[in-house]
Amino acid sequence: MNASGIRPPERFALRAHPHLYEINTWAWLEQLTARLGRTVRLMDVPDAEWNALAQRGFDIVWLMGVWQRSPASRRIALADPANVPLYDRALPDWKPEDVVGSPYAVAQYVPDPRIGDWNALDAVREKLHARNMALFLDFVGNHTALDHPWTREHPQYYVQGREEDFRKDPSSFTRVETPGGAYFLARARDLYLPPWKDAAQLNHFEPRMRAAQLADLRTIASHCDGVRCDMAMLHLHDIFEKIWGHLLSGERPPAQEFWTEAHAALPGLVLLAEAYWGTEQRLLDLGFSFAYDKDLYDAVRDIRISEVRERLAAGIGYQSHLVRFLENHDERRCADVFGKERLASVAALMGTLPGMRFYHQGELEGCATSLPITLRTGAPVSPDPAIAALFENILRVTKENAFHEGAWNLLPATPGGDATSGNLIAYEWRSEGQWKVIAVNLSDVPSEGQIRFGERALPAQEYVFDDELNGVRYFRRADDLLRFGLFVRRDGFGAHLFDVAPV
Repeated sequence: MNASGIRPPERFALRAHPHLYEINTWAWLEQLTARLGRTVRLMDVPDAEWNALAQRGFDIVWLMGVWQRSPASRRIALADPANVPLYDRALPDWKPEDVVGSPYAVAQYVPDPRIGDWNALDAVREKLHARNMALFLDFVGNHTALDHPWTREHPQYYVQGREEDFRKDPSSFTRVETPGGAYFLARARDLYLPPWKDAAQLNHFEPRMRAAQLADLRTIASHCDGVRCDMAMLHLHDIFEKIWGHLLSGERPPAQEFWTEAHAALPGLVLLAEAYWGTEQRLLDLGFSFAYDKDLYDAVRDIRISEVRERLAAGIGYQSHLVRFLENHDERRCADVFGKERLASVAALMGTLPGMRFYHQGELEGCATSLPITLRTGAPVSPDPAIAALFENILRVTKENAFHEGAWNLLPATPGGDATSGNLIAYEWRSEGQWKVIAVNLSDVPSEGQIRFGERALPAQEYVFDDELNGVRYFRRADDLLRFGLFVRRDGFGAHLFDVAPV
């Protein structure tokens, strides 16, 4: 026990380049309820569900959205006409009671009654540990729900405007009545988007608020192994001051960044940053273990191959801490974005790169319809057999030690018979007894090139390249590999995932 009476979390040892699975917890429990014909909360989830995730090779389960939802957020979501077409698509016969509010407008850091209680979270954590998996939860540190108790009890914790500001721009402020009078709290926002209607902006320069937040984080940390920190870069002093400096009345930033304090207070807690705007390295330097690689996702999506290669040319020490994904609850479904034509290549790429490999509930089944996070459930969707088989194959292969303990190298692709080698991304993983070579054509045209392995020793005379993605084998002599490299030709959006072994 620590001084606050909270048991600090035991350090959970993640393997290198771990696999994370994000679960929309409320929707998942509703799906299990419908399937099993009884109300399912966290405590009631069958062990078979956790077993299935362990068998697929996941290291981390992120239970997204376990905290108490906000009635105000629910009312705002119901009243917003922009949500109607989104709800219609995800749940055609939806009713008002299907709207439960946003998990990112947290009313309190206690489990929502629909999800369970603290004991249920602890029981799930123990079950995951028994299967060598870690539990991650959310921390939404930039803002709270409009009806969070702090808005009435501690309005000084928030960025505030004047009544005149509220009258001029009511969409950017909310009026809160307290025993001490009326306050006009700023609605949260980032640098580029309009204010979020259901969130009040915390003042990151307010020492008492920071102390209260650290207390919340300690409580969360006592029930999990890591936290995914929503919009983590908005805490950074310069970004916060850029957005809110005009309302801070000369307040100065504290001596340390908040994340430095958080990491020092909870060194055993794994911090995962939702990060944008090139802030990844800064957040890693402040104590985060992992940060979103949104730039790589955007470059892959938009077929900016030179940018993909530039991102992958970074040092392995940096890349090992980046989060690689094809979708999450903030992005469109990858089956919708990439379609079947492109999915094999991008799935092979993102599933075999260094760093955290991030998968989202529904992605592995080929779900093409996004589920709004304010809905409690979506319409049943049948898995796409081809997409499901693709992901199962990639997960099966990437459970192997080479993709976690091996050495990674980006490999050059030089021209073969034409000028298309620049469309190829190639790299290898080597560990004792294993050699994997991946070559991906990110373009829509047939492309070819010579994959060069440098002057590394190849002790055998001949090697078999077993393509575990496409089920074909190729035999190559070692002296040809050293002199000429491996000739690769792939149709548009094609990929190889080779297991290489001596004949």
